[in-house]
Amino acid sequence: MNRPQEMQVFKDKSPAHTQIELEGQSSYDRDRDDLARLGKKQVLKRNFGFMSMLGFSCTIMVTWEGMLVLFLAGFQNGGPAGLIYGFLIAWAGTLCVFTTLSELVSMAPTAGGQYYWVAMLAPPSSRRFLSYITGFLTVAGWQALTASGAFLCGTLIQGLIALTHPEYSPQRWHGTLLLWSVILVAVIVNTIISSLLPKLECLILIIHVLGFFAVLIPLVYMAPHGDAASVFTVFLNEGGWQTTGLSFMIGLTGNVFAFLEISNASLNVPRSMLASVMLNGTLGFAMLIAVLFCLGDIEEVIETNTGYPFMAIFQNATQSAGGAAAMASVVVTLGICATIAFLASSSRMTWSFARDRGLPLSKYLGKVEPRFSIPLIAIITTVIISILLSLINIGSSTAFNQVISLTINSLYASYFLACALLLQRRLDGSISSAPSAYDDPRGGSKQKIITTGSDNSDGEPDIVNLTWGPFRVPGALGVAVNVASLVYMAVIIFFSFWPPLRPTTAENMNYSVLVTGFVICFSIVYYLVYAKKTYKGPLVEV
Repeated sequence: MNRPQEMQVFKDKSPAHTQIELEGQSSYDRDRDDLARLGKKQVLKRNFGFMSMLGFSCTIMVTWEGMLVLFLAGFQNGGPAGLIYGFLIAWAGTLCVFTTLSELVSMAPTAGGQYYWVAMLAPPSSRRFLSYITGFLTVAGWQALTASGAFLCGTLIQGLIALTHPEYSPQRWHGTLLLWSVILVAVIVNTIISSLLPKLECLILIIHVLGFFAVLIPLVYMAPHGDAASVFTVFLNEGGWQTTGLSFMIGLTGNVFAFLEISNASLNVPRSMLASVMLNGTLGFAMLIAVLFCLGDIEEVIETNTGYPFMAIFQNATQSAGGAAAMASVVVTLGICATIAFLASSSRMTWSFARDRGLPLSKYLGKVEPRFSIPLIAIITTVIISILLSLINIGSSTAFNQVISLTINSLYASYFLACALLLQRRLDGSISSAPSAYDDPRGGSKQKIITTGSDNSDGEPDIVNLTWGPFRVPGALGVAVNVASLVYMAVIIFFSFWPPLRPTTAENMNYSVLVTGFVICFSIVYYLVYAKKTYKGPLVEV
């Protein structure tokens, strides 16, 4: 029988899930202690410190770069003013979401992320089912994000070719081949030179900041400037919706894309997440203002043969295809760096869920390559999925775009469930802030806070308390942040299913609701037919 502020834990003792530690013991290791509390052994190297993690977070968000790449989506539904105010809303909403996620990751810093937090917080009767659906959505979302990142980089390279060679006629299969080349670069970094990834992330952070100024300064200095009224007061409804307000809400999702293994993870991850939101938001907002003031002829910018309006804006500013290409190359380079980070994250999420028997072929996907301490099979699987998805683009870019729409829908749905359960636990007072009697005097708690499925075969329960981690927003402010994050995510998920234009045709229809619905239905059916027998929730290994 469970007591208040407690939940049952069942240990998995099967040999198939006994992990081998690949790193030497140290006198005291906060990360090992954190993972031990979660019932996990450390099998991936945690080489990321705060700066490398900040670089990793900024690389994944690519806010100012993403704002340029996806400029058209928000501009058509909202216009200049809609982009500005939509960006501020997305920035504030993302900050609330990441603050809530930071509280969760501080409690349980594990690669399992959302599905682990849901298993930790959900009621015992639905814990295993909700955890499984969340895990499946998270894996699907990260897989789609990897494919979409590589696709955008491939089409950006096509845009550069069209910019410097106006006679070039882009073909969809060209973009697919370029996507494959970007994926190849990501694979090399994540496998052959994976040990250098933390140092590369620090370097990428420097390029991220310096590249911002390398683009901003020539743009602002060389381009003719518009007036403030046309930037801050002009709303557009190019989507043909009944009201400008509705058009603005649909265009808001364009701003969301701009925000999209760690040493001392329980502290460094929350710090790096929030620092990256503030840094990226500042850079992104500054770039947005600069681009809108330097917009020039709107029709010419939108109808550019490159497919990306920001390239035409750069060319109008510099009056040189070569100069515009040099500026755009910074964006392309950082996009490729982001894809490297996407592959790292998606493969580790796939590995983590497979380690807990949540995926087909989990026995293989859950393995770690012993020489380099990387989930090699999960990386290869992620690459294969991206390559297979890219083949859809050859036949129809519309169909491919609907598949990769899982990026917002699946990830935000998994965030929403985890954040909602945290709010529930927070309000009913079932998360303790009092230090445990078992805390290590040097700062590491030895108290376990992990849960597995309620019908584990060995039937030996451990009763443990839920406790806050080192990062927490206290009192009423914490509740307000949690509620704001849920409201924001609900709005974004709802409007992400709307088509961008009216009248709606088969070509411009938004089929993401069907794709997301299919993933949810498939995960439920697979769980009831097979996974229910094998998935017991996050497994206890120590």
